[in-house]
Amino acid sequence: MLKKFLIGEMVLMLLSAVIAMSVTAEDKIIKIDGSSTVYPVTEAVAEEFQAAKRGSVRVTVGISGTGGGFKKFCRGEIDISDASRPILKKEMDSCKEQGVEYIELPVAYDGLAIMVHMKNTWVNSVTVADLKKMWEPAAQGKIKKWNQVRPAWPDAALKLFGPGADSGTFDYFTEAINGKSKASRGDFTASEDDNILVQGIAGDKNALGYFGLAYYDENKDKLKLVPVDGGQGPVLPSEKTVMDGTYQPLSRPIFIYVNKNSMSKPELKEFVAFYLKQAPKLVKQVKYIPLPSTAYKLAEERFAKSRTGTMFGGEAKVGVKIEDLLQMEDRK
Repeated sequence: MLKKFLIGEMVLMLLSAVIAMSVTAEDKIIKIDGSSTVYPVTEAVAEEFQAAKRGSVRVTVGISGTGGGFKKFCRGEIDISDASRPILKKEMDSCKEQGVEYIELPVAYDGLAIMVHMKNTWVNSVTVADLKKMWEPAAQGKIKKWNQVRPAWPDAALKLFGPGADSGTFDYFTEAINGKSKASRGDFTASEDDNILVQGIAGDKNALGYFGLAYYDENKDKLKLVPVDGGQGPVLPSEKTVMDGTYQPLSRPIFIYVNKNSMSKPELKEFVAFYLKQAPKLVKQVKYIPLPSTAYKLAEERFAKSRTGTMFGGEAKVGVKIEDLLQMEDRK
């Protein structure tokens, strides 16, 4: 009897230990959602972090777009929001209403790539004026052919592909090209999933589209990259041209936003510190462009001091140098 009792006690103790471990693991979840552009960076960091923690912390990363991520973030549903543009005034107000304070941290640079079908022989570069003529709201239902953009281009249907309205890439592109965030024609093939855009452009000889440079690098065998003339002659996006500011106006910093309330969780603080330390290496691995080392240092200081709010005032900004903004904020 005693032996059976002892065996039973041991089984109960083992079950209790397993339950305790599972509860602890379940409790240690970091929830992230938002930009599909920032996703590859955050996912790479999450994988490395989870490996380093040997499964004791779980990090989930969603792709609902920058706008979709901010909606969840301001409702307090996630710990971190990935964003390919700064937080906007309406999102700031929403967070304030819900009592959500946030720490804004730049994590990388990205260039928006303009792409056409591999067999497109007529487009060797585009100007900002060309892109505006294609994408402005007034183009809807009117600019339907390539020769309506430039007479030298063919009398063929113009098929446009781009991110959906919940995308920060859409916000940035429309601000940079059309002069106002979200100001765009609506009669184009839209998706928050960049892979769908890749397939669309690669599958139609008359297609043109845009999304983050990293997704082009992953699919360069399927798409033709188009130089953009921002006023100083045609320039291809690359690490060099994005960093030195010559690829304009389609270069931008990308961000994570951390819910200050989530910082009560030690694993969240550890994850963000890990993110900023590992970003220079992992950003390059996923074909994005690291910030200058000074910018990462300033971001680490911003996080260490729990400095909340945004450096952008709730407005879209084009052609900013992130280290200048961080230093300006640091002097306040």
